[in-house]
Amino acid sequence: MNRDFWLAVDFWLAASVPMTRPPAAPAALGRTVCDVAAHLGLAATGTTGELARSVTGVSDDSRTVTAGDLYVALPGEREHGLTFEAEAAARGAVAVLSDRPATALPCLVVSDPRRHVGPLAAWIHDHPSARLDVYGVTGTNGKTSATYLVDAGLSGAGVRNAMITGIAIRSPAGSWPAQRTTPEAAVLQRLLAGFRDEGALAAAMEVSSHAVSQRRVDGIRFRVVAFTNLGRDHLDYHRTMEEYYAAKAALFTPERAGAAVVNVDDPYGRRLCASTDLPVWTHSTRDPTADVFADGIACDAEGTRFTVHTPSGRLPVSLALLGPHQVANALTALTSLVLAGVDLRGAVHGMEQLARVPGRLERVDVGQPFLALVDYMHNSAGQRSLLPFLRSLTTGRLLVVLGATGDRDPGKRFRLGATAAELADVVVVTDESPRSEPADRVREAVAAGARSVRGGELVVEPDRRRALEQAAARARPGDVLVVAGRGADGHQVYGEQVRPFDDREQLAQVLDRRR
Repeated sequence: MNRDFWLAVDFWLAASVPMTRPPAAPAALGRTVCDVAAHLGLAATGTTGELARSVTGVSDDSRTVTAGDLYVALPGEREHGLTFEAEAAARGAVAVLSDRPATALPCLVVSDPRRHVGPLAAWIHDHPSARLDVYGVTGTNGKTSATYLVDAGLSGAGVRNAMITGIAIRSPAGSWPAQRTTPEAAVLQRLLAGFRDEGALAAAMEVSSHAVSQRRVDGIRFRVVAFTNLGRDHLDYHRTMEEYYAAKAALFTPERAGAAVVNVDDPYGRRLCASTDLPVWTHSTRDPTADVFADGIACDAEGTRFTVHTPSGRLPVSLALLGPHQVANALTALTSLVLAGVDLRGAVHGMEQLARVPGRLERVDVGQPFLALVDYMHNSAGQRSLLPFLRSLTTGRLLVVLGATGDRDPGKRFRLGATAAELADVVVVTDESPRSEPADRVREAVAAGARSVRGGELVVEPDRRRALEQAAARARPGDVLVVAGRGADGHQVYGEQVRPFDDREQLAQVLDRRR
């Protein structure tokens, strides 16, 4: 299965989930096709009338083109974007940017069109990140939680703000579901321009390694970029840990950002501190010489508490979020905000009001006599961070439901199963989203890892709903049950079939029936 198919899946998912409000169209600057050509140093083909048309936006997907857009036709694995030029024209595109000539619209030809999308969209929308304090968060684990915490801290300090995560996008006027961790470059610039036009002064956003490698964040000027940690993930795309690290590190340059925040409890973080040319603020739960330091850490089923020490003062912090990993995420957020001059007390107050991060150790409670949670935990580093904590919450046993996603790094599947079996009493292996791979192959790789450890009970159940039922049937008073790997994801993908399935809703139904 190729990339074009998954783009179609993403589009279907986006169309199937209603927005609470559609993104507002940013104000146009009156750029023309001729102006765009001059900006790129190119000669455009077309009539005088065509070259005088106003360009009000950029789109690299013919299905989402709106009137006035410059359509960016990119080369694909199976088909070239120019295949869909007629559709883009019918939807109102006024010109094409591509690596080869178009036939139906005025065309700007460049050797690498993807390289131009972000900067060009930023220019067309009058450089929205110049009017916003944009806080970027990258790393393997913790990006979503840290971004939610930055958002909450800004709100608590009275800053009108917006947020972009892999779960949701929120502007001052409303919110809607996200379809990927970091949107494409043209979408990002449109979002930031909309935030600006709605009166936002800041925006918190997740930045994936894919987004950096694929130039989605080109054209954005970050006030602060923050690094959480690095562990094995996405090696289906980056191939090696060194390439994965390089993709993350490429965000930390003076051309992209004003300052860096780095977790120096992580070895890759310490390496990044030594290599970046940005001014760096560090944070730690181990090294009191870091710029921001946390001690007095206490974590239980009620939340997470610690004392934060910053250049702006010292304060106790009491989060509703569960798990010791949330201390590091909160430090990422607090360090970013304090560095940028945001009031510490207000930021802490805002973070303390954050009741949950969807799909991140999110409780599912229908009155059952044990703790049930859903979490995005999808790599062995996340398991080693969270499962010992969950063990500390139980007077009985720890039960884990997990699987692995198809068309993703196959090398981590065995480790997922082995780590779960090492740290839990009952492991139920099931399907997540096999995508184009045979489901039994993905599932068996996880199960093989679990069998390699002489641990507790192992159950293999392909059907995810029945797997939840199997786990719930084994849970006793005082136990902890966690459904891992998908978090807030609302769909499973089997080949070309996309099935609605939300772990939180399904688990609640299973538990309610048993109760």
